Formats: sequence, structure tokens, C-alpha cells
Amino acid sequence: MSELFDAVDALLASRAALPPPAERKRLRAAHGLTIDEVATALKVRRATVSGWESGKTEPRPPERDAYARLLDKLAELYPAAPANTATPAPAPDAAVPATFTAAPAPAEARSLSTGEASEAAVMTATENTQTPTPAPVAAAPAAAPRPARTTRPTSSRRPGARKAAPAGTPAGGTDLRFENGPLAVVDVEDGKVLAYCTGGLVLDVPAKSIPALVDWTLKEAKLGAPKLSGPGKDADPLIVLTEAACERYGLPVTLTAEEKDAGRIPEGHKVIKQLVRAEWKLTKRGFGPWARIYRPATGSERACVQLCIPSWNALDARFWGTAGQLPPAELARVLGVYASRVMTPRGSTAVTGLELMTALHPPTRASEPDADGKRHSEHNPGSLGKDAIDPMNFPPCEVPDGHPVLKDLPRFHVRGPAEKLFEEAYDWARPMTDAECTLRHLVGIDVNMAFAAGANGLNVGLGEATHVKAPVFDPKLPGSWLVDLSHVDLSRVKVSKEWVELDGSLLPSPFTWKGERPEGPAWYATPTVAYAVELGYEVRPVEAWVRYDNGRYLDGWYNRLRDAYLATMADLGVDADLSPEDFLAAMDGYKDRDPELGIVITAIKATVKGGLGKLRERPRGEGWKPGEPWRALSRPTWRPDIRAAVISRTRINLHRKVVKHAAFTGQYPIAILSDCVVYASNGPSPLDFLPYREGKPLPGGFKLGINPGLVKHEGTQDVLWGEEVREKFNAPQLNLARYIKDGTVTDVDNGE
Repeated sequence: MSELFDAVDALLASRAALPPPAERKRLRAAHGLTIDEVATALKVRRATVSGWESGKTEPRPPERDAYARLLDKLAELYPAAPANTATPAPAPDAAVPATFTAAPAPAEARSLSTGEASEAAVMTATENTQTPTPAPVAAAPAAAPRPARTTRPTSSRRPGARKAAPAGTPAGGTDLRFENGPLAVVDVEDGKVLAYCTGGLVLDVPAKSIPALVDWTLKEAKLGAPKLSGPGKDADPLIVLTEAACERYGLPVTLTAEEKDAGRIPEGHKVIKQLVRAEWKLTKRGFGPWARIYRPATGSERACVQLCIPSWNALDARFWGTAGQLPPAELARVLGVYASRVMTPRGSTAVTGLELMTALHPPTRASEPDADGKRHSEHNPGSLGKDAIDPMNFPPCEVPDGHPVLKDLPRFHVRGPAEKLFEEAYDWARPMTDAECTLRHLVGIDVNMAFAAGANGLNVGLGEATHVKAPVFDPKLPGSWLVDLSHVDLSRVKVSKEWVELDGSLLPSPFTWKGERPEGPAWYATPTVAYAVELGYEVRPVEAWVRYDNGRYLDGWYNRLRDAYLATMADLGVDADLSPEDFLAAMDGYKDRDPELGIVITAIKATVKGGLGKLRERPRGEGWKPGEPWRALSRPTWRPDIRAAVISRTRINLHRKVVKHAAFTGQYPIAILSDCVVYASNGPSPLDFLPYREGKPLPGGFKLGINPGLVKHEGTQDVLWGEEVREKFNAPQLNLARYIKDGTVTDVDNGE
């Protein structure tokens, strides 16, 4: 009989009404459950639960009955708050429909599988932390604008000029300390100073000066964001000042040429004097486009506000598009989506990319209590600690020209490959063959988030390098190796452990960024040397600088940026599970569907490249002379070896696909620029030359899709166009990948 009752219960549960998606998330969050925990309990993918909470999909039996039971129990524990309305309460006998009045929290983005370029399993962003507290990635889909939130104003005055939030604006966080979101755009409208927050909330700002604005932000505005990892720190609130706000607070709307060169306003400016009188401090960079105003921390309490001034070029158009010209509400939406999915901007996208690494892996953590019950700061395992590497003790081969370790080199000495590690992205092209000239089209394909995929699963050094003479190569040991790879012949290589014959003259060398075959010993990062072994050739390093203390430091960074990218692309109508044909159609004009989210995509990509570039930041003026240290060297994240390893792996990942494609199809690339590859084809679509069979791509080759490491269509031009351009500029090896997107040719290099 019990089996019959169980069957009846299951039947009822399979038809049970589920609460709305926002309420499902509220109930889960109220009990402190993560999406991963729910997915594990129900034996489904994380993306499946995320889809249920965002309303994109609905659960089906048998998972539906278990999910309904879970929500039922949670609803008993955490009933919805009663509605707060200004209308009189209905009579007791009136029928009142049930409503959910809690502000819907942003749905979490789907966590999807990595691209094929990533060879190792993905480690979550919190695996290397002691007490993980990952911030959810907010979703930005919305069919239509929704009314602004009606939270209590944080000043004594009534909020003015409340407007509908732009579609897709993330609501404020669930942490009550930061209930109004991570940031606000401050503007002046009809004489009133207003703060446009995420989620559509607009607050009155009573502050009449910059010091008062900082005080209001910290004491009343309830802005900021929770930390991304256990030992980390909460994100400081960000205040964006429009031109009108600059005028109201006595700041110049634009900087003079002299101020632009200095990157700040003069020390004697009246606003800086106001801050000094109020006992606020500025960082060494002064009051510039991204000013940080703070007081020294007392205990665990921080008092710091970040200012962003778009009219001072804080939002560089190369990385933020037209964000600096958006109205306040729309700008709050763009920055809010970025802040919720990546992190609150800390400066340029490059600076933010670097800061994200530190936020996910703080250099220190609190120790266990000592005999007196006190905790002390100690190194956080898996991080780049403050004292992990002496910036003046880097291997000479890994540092850029002008570094202090090279100060004894003769003046004007140019280091060659045997003295300098030079791992860079491809810039290679070759003349077309006669057979290729008979084809009609040149088709470019571009690797999605190529450098992010190159960072995923990569083992990098965490501590000092050790010098070794005549070492035995170890592909698992990060470092720099002096080895001769000139004997590697691309005409005969191993592909999937089998020897194959190729036309090596039509392939770029994987060992140099120009694609030229090396002529002797040179310094290479571990992924480059490992690839030579993979191709079937013996390697005998002369010497090496290796790091025995190592780990997958960038995995969490990759995960965070990957999820941000995939969630935003999904909001733009490009999902990870589309067929090749549907994917190409979805990518056609995808940014036009929501230009503001298109800006976010551009910023996320710039965060990847810029963050990696910051690992080897060069001197930035300030009277620097070769041989002297510069400011960036004081950072534990100044790590040129990590940058080199990521670029090496990215280039090798691409070459591996090119070789696999050539071995299977007999087709060779015409040009490669960084992560873009151009092939000659009879048709204008990537599907005209990519070897798909029954919808399945070549294993290990190029695959169309949105995941990092997969490829998209970059552009198509006529073969005749390519030949005419090369002939016009007398450049037979002009890199056509640079111009394949729209066919406009600028900055011509003759390829020599």
C-alpha cells in the first residue's frame, strides 16, 4: 500500500504549481543554498537550475517533483513578506490573491563547459580559498522596462525624478549593507543632485561638496558589493560623476592638456584642499579620472570611495565604447551589469582585470588564533603573496628591457632570442597559392575569449624561480627554458599521436610570433616546449628558470570572466547550445539587439586582455630612466612569466587546431593575427570549409560556438580583394586577418 501512496504523491507533485522564478531564487538564497548544492541534490547540471530560476526553462519529471518538494519546504521556513502598499487593506472576507513582494534577486548566469582549447578540468573560483563566498553573476534579460524600486530614500529628503529602470538592469544586492547596489551615477537635474543606482533606484543626494558626497556615500547610500572570496575585502562603493555633477561640485568638466599628461588635477585645486581639511586622503595617483578617496583603515573597517569621471576619459572608448556618452540611468545599467558579473570597476578595464585576480586570491588571510586568542595576517596559500617574489630578483630572460636586473648590459644592447623570453601572439601571413587564388572567398574565424581559454587550467609559478643547468624538460613545471627547437619539421609531425605528412611551407612555426622557423637556441615558456614534444620531437634544454612552487592561480579568474561573458551573450540571444547554423545566425548583429549589453561584452573582453597585459606593465613616464625600478614592480602581480605562459599556451592552442585542420582537410591558413585565422574558401561561410559531419565538428579542430576557445565568424572578403590590396600596397605578405572584418585597410605593414 505504501508504494501506491508514494506513486500518488509523485503524481501530485509532478503537476504541482511552482512559484515564479524570482521566488525560487529567493527561497534558495534564504536557506543559504548555492546553485551547485541544489544541482547536486537533484542530479542535474548547474545550468539547469540556473535556467529554472531565471525562467528560461521549467523543470520536468522526475526532477520537477523533487524540486517542487524542496521549494515547498523552503516556503514553509521562509514565507514571503506581506505586500507593502499604500491602498487600504481589503475587508477580511475579500478574496486576496497571493503575491510575492520580495525584490527579485538577479538570476545567476549559466556556468557552461569550457571550449576545446582548454585542456584541463575547470577549477571553481573558490577552490583555493578557505571560506569561499562567491558573488552570484547577475542576469540582465528583461522583456520590458520595469518600475523603479521603491526602497526607502537614504536621505531625509524624498527621492526625486524616479524613472523606470532600463531593461536588464541588475537589482541591488541581497546584502543589506549594499542594498542599493555597487555604484551610483550622480547627476544634476532641475537643480537637484540625483544618484542613479542599479535596479532603477534614484536617490536624492544632499551633499554640497565632494567631502560631503564621500561621507554620504559611506554613511547613507548603502552602496558597495560583498567580497569575492573568504579572505578578501568588500568592494568599495563607486560614484560616477557626470559633467553636470562635476560643475556642481567645483570640478573641471574636462582636463587641460597639461592635466591629461599628469593624469590628475593640480594638488592646489580647491576640491583637493576641501578633502585635506576634511581629513580625507588620495592615493599616489592623485585626483584623476579614477580617484580613490579614503581614510586609513581602523581594524577591519574601511572608509574608501572610488570616483569615476567619464568626461575625463575614465571610460576609454576603446574598451567602453559609447558608455561615457550614455544618460545616467543607462550608464548605471551598463556599469551595474559589469560590476555584478565581473566586479566593481577599479579603474580601466586592464586595472580591473588585474584587481580581479587579487580579489579572488587575496595575498593574505587571517591565521588561526594564537595562545592569546589573537589572529595575525599570514600568506594565503595559492595566491601571489606580498613577499613571494622579489621584483629585483627575476630571471634576466623574463624581464623587459630597462629592468634593474639588466642595468649592467652595455648601452643600446639589443637582446636576441637566446637572451630574452619573447612569447607573443601571432602576426603571420603568407602569399596565396595558385590553387587558393582560384577560390572565391577569404573567410576569417575568430577564437572566442582566446586568452582567457589559454589561462584556464594553466599551471603557473607562485614563488621564486630556480636556475637549473641542462635540465630534463618537465611539461608540468612552469618556467622558462633555453632550448633549440629549429629541428622541428612541420612537414612531418604527430597528430593525435600518429605521424602525418603536411606541407610545412604553408604553416607558421608555432615557436615564434612571426611564424618564422627558429634558427637556434631561444627562451620559451613551458607550453611552447611541451608542444614540440607533442609534435614528436626530442628537446634538450641548455638551461632553465623553473618554479617548483606553482598552481592554477588563474582558474578562478577565468571562471568569473567566462561566466560573465556567457551570461551576457545569452542575454543578447546567443546561447551555448545552438546548432552551428543557428549560432551563425544569432551572432549576426547580436550587439544591435541591446547596444548597452554590447558595451558590456566589449568591456569583458578588454578586461581579459588588459588584465594579462598588466602582468608585465612597463614604466609610464614619471621621470623613469632605464635601469631604475618603476612603480608596477612593487606589485606581487607584476609577473611577466605568467603573461608569457598564457600567451604561449594561447598561440599553441591555435596552432594545434590549424595542424589538425590541415591534416584532415588539406587546407592551410592564409593569415593569422592573434586569435583570428583566415582561410580561402569556395563559399562565404565558415561552414563552407569547416569539416562538420552530421552537425559534429572535427575532434580537436575548429568548432563554432560561443564558449571560450570555440570560434565565430569574423568576416568574409573576396579573394580578388585580398590580391588587389596586396598588389596595391606592394605587400605580398600583408596580414589580411587585420582587415578581414570589414575590408577597410589601414596602417599597412609590408610584412617584412
